[in-house]
Amino acid sequence: MAERRQQSTTSRRPTLRMVAERAGVSTATVSYVFSGRSGAASGAGVAEATAARVLAAADELNYRPNIAARTIRTGRSGMVQLSLHMLSDPWSLAVADAVNVEANRHGLTTLILADGDWHAALDRVESDVAYLDGVGIDEDAERKLADLVQRGQRLVVFSEHLEPAGFDVVRSDAIPGCELAMDHLLERHVRIGCLAAEGAVRLAPTQITRYSPYLEKMADAGLEVDPEWTVTYTEGQASAFAAAVRLLSRDDRPDAIYATTDFAAIAAINAAHMLGLRVPHDVAVIGVGNTPDAQLIAPTLTTVGPTDFYDRQARIIIDRALAVDDAPGLLHEFAWSLFPGASTDLDAPTTLAR
Repeated sequence: MAERRQQSTTSRRPTLRMVAERAGVSTATVSYVFSGRSGAASGAGVAEATAARVLAAADELNYRPNIAARTIRTGRSGMVQLSLHMLSDPWSLAVADAVNVEANRHGLTTLILADGDWHAALDRVESDVAYLDGVGIDEDAERKLADLVQRGQRLVVFSEHLEPAGFDVVRSDAIPGCELAMDHLLERHVRIGCLAAEGAVRLAPTQITRYSPYLEKMADAGLEVDPEWTVTYTEGQASAFAAAVRLLSRDDRPDAIYATTDFAAIAAINAAHMLGLRVPHDVAVIGVGNTPDAQLIAPTLTTVGPTDFYDRQARIIIDRALAVDDAPGLLHEFAWSLFPGASTDLDAPTTLAR
C-alpha cells in the first residue's frame, strides 16, 4: 500500500510548489520567472542565477506552466509567434533559433507559422508578440496590420519599406550591402554572373530589388550585362542549385557569381563542387545576408549583412513581448557590412573540388 501511495505521488503532474522546493525559492519567485518578467531586459528583481536555478528545477521535474491559467491570471499567453515566409532559408532558421533561445530565457514559448497566411493565423491564436517577415507593401497588408494593432496584438515587422504604425519595424536595408558585394567582386572580376530570386528580377524594372545593384554596378563599370548570365530560382536551395548548375555548365560561364541570398550562394558553391570547379579560383561566389551558414561551407562564404543581427533582433522581439505598456511603434535600423570569406579570396591556397 505504501509503495502504491508513493507511486501515485511521484507520477502526479509536477506543480509550481514542487519546482519552488527543488530550486530553494518561493512560489512567488517561480511564478515571476515563468511570467517572463525575470532578467535584465525587464528590470525585474529576480537575479539571472536564480532564474536559471528555477528553470533547471522545472526541467528536472518536467514541469510545464499551465498556459490557460496564466492567460486568465496575467492577460498574457506566454506565446511568441514567428511568421517566416521561407523556412528552408538559412536566414529564417537563424531568426527562429535566436528568438527561441531568447524566449526560453524568459519562460516564453515560440510558435512558428509556416503557411504564410499570417493574418488568418494571428486571428486564431493569441500571442504576446508576433514577428512578421513576409508582409507586402500593398494597401491590403497595411489594412491587416492596422486591424491587428487595433485588437491589441503586439507586432514586430521586418520590412525595408513600412513605417512604424503602432508596431515596431526592423529595417535592414539590403541595397547598400548588395552594392558592397558588387564592388568587392569588381575589384578582381569583369565576367560576373547573377543568381537571383525570380521576384527580384521580375520587379527590377519598376522597383529597387537586390538585382538592381548588379545591373547598376556593371553599367557603372562599363561592362555589358549578358542576359544569359542571369539565372533565377523560385524558392529553396534545390531551385537555386539547379539554376547555378545551368549557369556554371555554360562554355562561356562567368568567373564570379553575385547571389542575392546566402542560401543561393551556398547552392552555387555546391554546384561548382559537383562540376569539378574550384572556388574561388575557377569561380568566385558572394552572398547576401550574413547568415550563420556562411561559415559552415567550404570554402567559407564571403557575404554582406548586418552585424550581430539575429541576437539583437531577438531581444527586440522579446522585449516587445515583455513590455508592461503598449509603447508606440519604434524603428530599429541595422547597417550592413562586408564579411570577407574564402569564396572570393583568389590569394587563398588552391583546394581540390569535392
